[in-house]
Amino acid sequence: MKNEKTYELVLTALFTAIIIIMAFTPLGYIPLVVINATVIHIPVILGALFLGPKKGAFLGFVFGLTSFINNTFKAATASAFVFSPVLAANMVGISGVFKSMYICFVPRILVGIVPYFVYILIRNLLKSEQKVWRVVINAAAAVILFISVRAFVNNLIEGAGALAGTVTGLVSGIALFVVLTLASRAQKASGIAFAYAGLTGAFTNTLFVMSGIFILYKDAYANALGIAGDAVIDVIMGVISFNGIVEAVVAAILIAGVGMALVHVRPVKELKRNTK
Repeated sequence: MKNEKTYELVLTALFTAIIIIMAFTPLGYIPLVVINATVIHIPVILGALFLGPKKGAFLGFVFGLTSFINNTFKAATASAFVFSPVLAANMVGISGVFKSMYICFVPRILVGIVPYFVYILIRNLLKSEQKVWRVVINAAAAVILFISVRAFVNNLIEGAGALAGTVTGLVSGIALFVVLTLASRAQKASGIAFAYAGLTGAFTNTLFVMSGIFILYKDAYANALGIAGDAVIDVIMGVISFNGIVEAVVAAILIAGVGMALVHVRPVKELKRNTK
């Protein structure tokens, strides 16, 4: 028991160090015009899976803390104030402290919690005797990819028309369904579950951050970008359909690959059930 706790402490420190290194070097952030694309959620998700959601939440907090520090002292993008209570207080008053605290920390903490339960759920469903769950899960992944690729292509190639995105998305979705079906038959439940965990973790970060910006900072965000208030939703959907999809696909691939390698060394953390 003591050795296990020491091992978990060492792993927590290792993941924390990786997050800090990625946060304060070009390894972790890809600066774009409006907002930073990030891959720092990768060690947070891995930490959640192999150390449990409690330590995952801590790693998510560290992720949020590095975001707060970076955006406060560097302010490299127009949206830096939404992640910095200090900058937000100067722009919108004391309410900005609480708004930015939420956007900076809550989505990142959830990144360290949600993927764990998604992994457990998907793994158990795929291992169940009811094969219908495999079809449902694979179909859900195919539909998500279809919608994502369609939005990505339409956002990437302006004027390409809806047909290009629809065809590309449809082909991608069908291909993914076939691959997942073959993987399911090969009993690769853990690999598929890891991919879902990565996908969910990335989207958790993107969706909660961007929805928080829209709900809490719509006017201030529009002023910072120099656009009309009505155009904020278009910017946010653009970020979700471009940054969000890139981050989610990268996370799904990396978490599946690294997770399958690590699981041979250390199993995914199983929460103990209280028994009386």
